[in-house]
Amino acid sequence: MPHPHRVPSGLGIPCTKPGCNCWFKNQSGHTQHMNAKHPVFLHPPTLTQPSVPHSPSPALASDIINFGDIGGTDLGDAGPMDDKDPLQSSAEFFGTGEQLYRNYHPLLSACPCDAEGAFFPPGTSPPPLTEKALDDWTPYKSHVKFELANYLFTKNQTPAHSIDHLLDIWAASLIQAGSKATLFPDHCNVYRTIDNTPLGDVKWQSFSVKYTGTIPDEGAPPWMADSHNVWFRDPCDVVRNMLANPDLAAEMDLQPYHEFATENNERQWQDFMSGDWGWAQADMISKDTDTHGSTFVPVILRSDKTTVSVAMGQNNYYPLYASIGNVQNNVRPFLAMPKTTKEHADTPGFRNFRHQLFHSSLSFILKNLKPAMTKPEVARFGDGHYQHVVYGLGPYIADYKEQVLLACILQNWCAKCLSHRGNLDEISLNRSRAHADALIEECDFGTLRFEYSLVGELVPFTNDFPHADIHELLAPDLLHQLIKGAYKDHLVDWVEKYLLQMHGKRQANIILDDIDQRISAVPPFPGLCRFPQGHHFKQWTGDDSKVLMKVYLPAIEGYVPTDVVHAFHALLEFIYLIHPNIITKKSLIEIQDALTHFHTYHEVFRTTGVVSTFSLPQQHSMTHYVYLIRLFGAPNSLCSSITESKHIKAAKEPWRHSSWYRALGQMLLTNQRLDKLVASHMDFCICGMLSGTCLSSVLTSLGNASVPDADVIANSEDIDAPTSILAHVELSRRKQAQSVPVLASKLHIPHLVDLELTEVPVSIMDCPHFDGRIRVFNSAVSTFFAPSDLSGIGGMKREHVCVSPKWRNGHAHKDCVFVITDPNAHRMRGMDIAQGFGDAPNNDTGMWMVKSSSTGNYVFAVIHVDTIFRSAHLIPVYGTDPLPSVIKPHHVLEIFTLFYVNKYADHHAFEIAC
Repeated sequence: MPHPHRVPSGLGIPCTKPGCNCWFKNQSGHTQHMNAKHPVFLHPPTLTQPSVPHSPSPALASDIINFGDIGGTDLGDAGPMDDKDPLQSSAEFFGTGEQLYRNYHPLLSACPCDAEGAFFPPGTSPPPLTEKALDDWTPYKSHVKFELANYLFTKNQTPAHSIDHLLDIWAASLIQAGSKATLFPDHCNVYRTIDNTPLGDVKWQSFSVKYTGTIPDEGAPPWMADSHNVWFRDPCDVVRNMLANPDLAAEMDLQPYHEFATENNERQWQDFMSGDWGWAQADMISKDTDTHGSTFVPVILRSDKTTVSVAMGQNNYYPLYASIGNVQNNVRPFLAMPKTTKEHADTPGFRNFRHQLFHSSLSFILKNLKPAMTKPEVARFGDGHYQHVVYGLGPYIADYKEQVLLACILQNWCAKCLSHRGNLDEISLNRSRAHADALIEECDFGTLRFEYSLVGELVPFTNDFPHADIHELLAPDLLHQLIKGAYKDHLVDWVEKYLLQMHGKRQANIILDDIDQRISAVPPFPGLCRFPQGHHFKQWTGDDSKVLMKVYLPAIEGYVPTDVVHAFHALLEFIYLIHPNIITKKSLIEIQDALTHFHTYHEVFRTTGVVSTFSLPQQHSMTHYVYLIRLFGAPNSLCSSITESKHIKAAKEPWRHSSWYRALGQMLLTNQRLDKLVASHMDFCICGMLSGTCLSSVLTSLGNASVPDADVIANSEDIDAPTSILAHVELSRRKQAQSVPVLASKLHIPHLVDLELTEVPVSIMDCPHFDGRIRVFNSAVSTFFAPSDLSGIGGMKREHVCVSPKWRNGHAHKDCVFVITDPNAHRMRGMDIAQGFGDAPNNDTGMWMVKSSSTGNYVFAVIHVDTIFRSAHLIPVYGTDPLPSVIKPHHVLEIFTLFYVNKYADHHAFEIAC
């Protein structure tokens, strides 16, 4: 909520108009504000037809930021105030402790209205979300029947014949208990009940597309006569469902905004609506005064082919995903994938037809959104309010091949700028729709292809929609451009080529085997998958590439030149710096610095003859990231790995549960049923009908006094703890009861009792002797705030820290931890892991180094559990000697004495171990 008694630093002149809480740096800003916001009218504008509607939460104000031409490479962020801009944006404090404030767009201000579109006065309460009776389980009739249907279809994905078998057993048990009732007679009744759900019912539609050009009289390829079906659900209806979802109401950004730190006015980028693109779109849309007071809803798209089987019939599908920039969600149309004979597959005519089919399909699917891109429509939101909404085409998430298709360009060129494919890193202008249209008007097809890489025969789907430029809308793609591209496919492969070139095939293979041995011997860490056989395998996934990135650098050190190590270090810094949930202006400088270092050090691969050019689209994409962060916010919210994981739910699992014969129709029906179950679950939750478990609710209805605690049942694994804490550690439930002498003998620490007593601030001689029993825990649970990694709601992450003498009845498992020794020091300088080695990170790898205590001279101490922060991952400094194959992960902490603190273990570790 806004706080009128506080103003951002540097604001000292208030607006004197009653009800206006605007503040300014100087008199010039105040004068311009009075002229723009408070001119003298004979009849002031009304709320129902506002010239500039009030913000739904009027608060502090500051001058709007002027970022210049959004199409340029330098957005000119000169600070949070610009006294020359006559418009003023509403501002609110945001976050814990008023550490941030946001300037909101002044015209697309998300004012609530009634169902007919008449604006409400500020502060009007929304109507109730539902008037549903607490016993209305339509169409399931009871809590038990809903939970069973949801479990069978969604959670367990039970096949039809298994559902029938389970229902027969259940019916038999009920009959034996003297009941004649049954939950469901068979699987058909389960499916029919789900289909009767009145919620989430957006029907699948289809249309057919075929070639309409000239067909030769003789020798016509088969694709010219084929018809291609596209299945979709109306994105307009689906977007309305997203907006009306109460679960998302608290997580929606209804206005474009710019976010600043209160302390130093430093700009930062986080969610999508914090970027400059949304603000620029709002500027263009608000030129029409009928849009004032509306909510801007950008539609984010992502498409990618996927394979559901390599051995069975029709195995390729082309899902299109859509979400909204206000909050994450998705919907899944299926695009057509035309095929032809091998003879015609590589002909220019078929390629152009296939590409234009893609664009035409997208244009047709999205056409119902187009009217509300210029004239607002009224939609209900999850908080119960209605609002005017204006849609727009937002970023398109795509890998490089998909970007080539979308931008209608040739391979090996950049879809974002005009740099030539032979020298992609030359400085050049950004591509734009206006420039492409002008070139197509003036140049022949040959000039367009060879000088500008444009396929003039194709028309991007974005040309059918207002304010949409495909070259601008192509989003950064961390997974394919950086992790799988620049890191795995380029640098890792170049290391192998370097070793082959420098040492010959026989010696290079010996070195590569040792690198694999080093990788396989890396100690375990929560969330870190291992490579038992090293990294030489054929089928790579995105997760495999991410894990390799975390452990590869220490494994190659000693076998490659220092500049190669520096190149890996710089690229890792770049990747990890652009991934955080929040990116500040300072971060942008660090990102650019890492990119500069990478371009400096990767030259070693050219000078050694490993590569002849760095003109590679995936690497070149890095030059656009600073600009794209300013445009769209933090890139991790737009990464293709988010939607790539959706392939499993959208296509792979539905295909596996189909009959495999004409599977698409069955897959669409499965997706529709899943959506209906989700809609029912949300509706029942809103009404409070799903508190506790199915068993607890039945016991309560029967008046049973021994009802289990519903909160304990429902939330025993909940990690959505308050985000105001840095970290919290709890001992696990499994424990052993021992005495101090027994524990000292077991741990081989004879003076353990003295260590225990020295924690008490009195003389040892004055302390009583303790002979009581103690509890020993072999593991603890650390919960900490890590929003940049996969985490729970609120950004909280949970991990187990284990010190087990026999892990799964095998070898010992001993995790390392960060221990806070000085809470006032910065990051690693206020923590210990073992004996520190140096007062700064290693220059080559960028990682801190630690030494273990000398053998036989271990240093022990008793610490409070509250000083434990979280797990730490150590990787040995392997040196130059080969690692024997008998060395396993559980050995390395005992036999090595010098380690790297692996700050690349996850993004939270990177933030604290810099």
